[in-house]
Amino acid sequence: MTEHAAPTVSTPRPDLAALAVGDVVGTREVLVDRARLVRYAGASGDFNPIHWNDVFAQSVDLPGVIAHGMFTMGAAVALVEDWAGDPGAVVDYQTRFTRPVPVPNPGEAVISVSGAIGAIDLEARTVRVDLTVTFEGAKVLMKAQAVVRL
Repeated sequence: MTEHAAPTVSTPRPDLAALAVGDVVGTREVLVDRARLVRYAGASGDFNPIHWNDVFAQSVDLPGVIAHGMFTMGAAVALVEDWAGDPGAVVDYQTRFTRPVPVPNPGEAVISVSGAIGAIDLEARTVRVDLTVTFEGAKVLMKAQAVVRL
């Protein structure tokens, strides 16, 4: 039996000279269910019971189990990494957490992510991508901005 490697798909890097403030870099939906939270907890080492135990989460005035803030942050910046064609091109990323993302059981939460060029620095060869990250129409990350070197 012969194994074949899957072909690698290379995303071309954006052309800095062709970009303009306001250009949309992409949109996506991120589906989050309890199984994904368990996998993320194992990978991150964050086993806080607010991310897996409804009774505990409600005892600390949450609506139930919520997604890890760092999971949400990482899922959002993945849009920028894909657009840039290289995760290493993201040289800065900052945000403020504004609202939790409750994850039902059974079911899934849907986080919507969109990104647009907020600023361009031709001398530094960087662009700032402003992300809008929402759950049920409300922002869950505020002032989410990634700087990408092209």
